[in-house]
Amino acid sequence: MNPVKLLGWAGFLVAVVGAFTEIPYGGAILVVLGLAVGFTIAGEDHVRVLVTALVLGTLSGVLNEIPQLGGYLAKIFSAFGTLTAGAALMIISRNVYNRFKP
Repeated sequence: MNPVKLLGWAGFLVAVVGAFTEIPYGGAILVVLGLAVGFTIAGEDHVRVLVTALVLGTLSGVLNEIPQLGGYLAKIFSAFGTLTAGAALMIISRNVYNRFKP
């Protein structure tokens, strides 16, 4: 299996487990994994990742309205938002670097 996909699966695992238990530095782990994954994302997928990060970060709280299960779903999707935000930050950083490199 591709190492980048393994990092993505690790982020998935941290997001799901983190919804049910407290993971020390779970947010930091998700951001670092997102940064690593974002480094390898192809140019044609950049907009998709940026929009996904924005939407997950903004709308994941809506899931709290679902009785009993909503809180867990909101935490999982919020954690996915953190993971994709890390990837989005890497994409933006690479784009800025490529624009200003000598």
